[in-house]
Amino acid sequence: MYDKPSHMEPLLPVATAELADLAREVVARSAALGGQLHPLSQQPVVELLRLINSYYSNLIEGHSTHPFDIERAMRQDYSTDPARRDLQLESLAHIRCQQAIETWLQNDPALNVAGADFLCRAHRLFYDQLPDELRRVRDDETGEVLEVVGGELRRREIRVGRNIGPVATALPALLDRFASFYRRDAHHGVMPIIAAAAAHHRLMWIHPFLDGNGRVARLFTDACFQQLPLPGYDLWNLSRGLARRRDDYMAALTWADAPRRNDYDGRGNLSSEGLARFCRFFLEVCLDQIAYMQEVLQLDTLLERIHGYVQLRAAKIAPPPKPGNPPLKPEATFMLQEALLRGEVGRGDMIRVSGLAERTGRMVLSQLLDEGLLVASMPKGPVRLALPTLIAGYLFPDLYPAQIGG
Repeated sequence: MYDKPSHMEPLLPVATAELADLAREVVARSAALGGQLHPLSQQPVVELLRLINSYYSNLIEGHSTHPFDIERAMRQDYSTDPARRDLQLESLAHIRCQQAIETWLQNDPALNVAGADFLCRAHRLFYDQLPDELRRVRDDETGEVLEVVGGELRRREIRVGRNIGPVATALPALLDRFASFYRRDAHHGVMPIIAAAAAHHRLMWIHPFLDGNGRVARLFTDACFQQLPLPGYDLWNLSRGLARRRDDYMAALTWADAPRRNDYDGRGNLSSEGLARFCRFFLEVCLDQIAYMQEVLQLDTLLERIHGYVQLRAAKIAPPPKPGNPPLKPEATFMLQEALLRGEVGRGDMIRVSGLAERTGRMVLSQLLDEGLLVASMPKGPVRLALPTLIAGYLFPDLYPAQIGG
């Protein structure tokens, strides 16, 4: 029976050169991402990755809502099928949680994201936005249907696979220990990165809520990386990497659930070796996702993919974002590429860059704005690049799966 804070020791694996090297590489390679694009051109990537993060985090839980459907929901365009509509609302709830957490951190940089107040607040915000059907869970042993109350710690015992979670009455003490050990200023050097990996597992092990623990743990890890800060983190996506290796993710969590095996396996109640294996897996997933974004954000190839997309549109091979819209003129390539390179461009400059006559250039610019490929803050103001999911699928190959469903 797990009923004491000491039962989740160790809270960090034994420090090794391998883990330290992986953590240093995560920091260095993540920071380098920020230099690949103009700062204003990074923003649509950040916004796109919020949507992608929602898709993959929910997918890990077995809920699949394609990014196209999530984007439609963001425009209040919901499916007529109740089950699909519920999943769209779930994805929107996740995105709004991410946005809210970013605001919380901006308003209170000293916020302890490992604290029970933060975790319960995030859980409450997520669940309070869910439709009734997604706020119910079934007890596999009794068949009882239970309502999940947002922000409320569980009051009953749970079993996750073969692992029996800590007793419910011990949750406040466990969370107090968690908050103290994993607070932002508790570790130095590269250790905060390793601590974030270890904390991800230990929060899952505590299992503080009746449901939603996985998503809260991933939102918590996002907040950890934002608060460190980990430069460049908003340009890559942890949930994508975990979802693409879901079976390995579940296995790694199980390794770290294991009790201490022998005298060579640390001095805590749980396996130090298992926690180290989880941290190594976690950091390798981080590096894999950073490498993916480094590749797709390379400026030369990104400019080429913009050209390729416009060619496909001009040839009527790629569908327009809005059904029934005409093909793009080839000169649209120059406008989109200029926006990528410069971040924000005046409308007159855009038309000159295209090489088209004034009237035709305005028509092409108007079409790009109408389709959401360019956006502007003011009706006649300068324009910048946007990344609706349809074009993102061409510019960032394999970022999300091809369209599924109808």
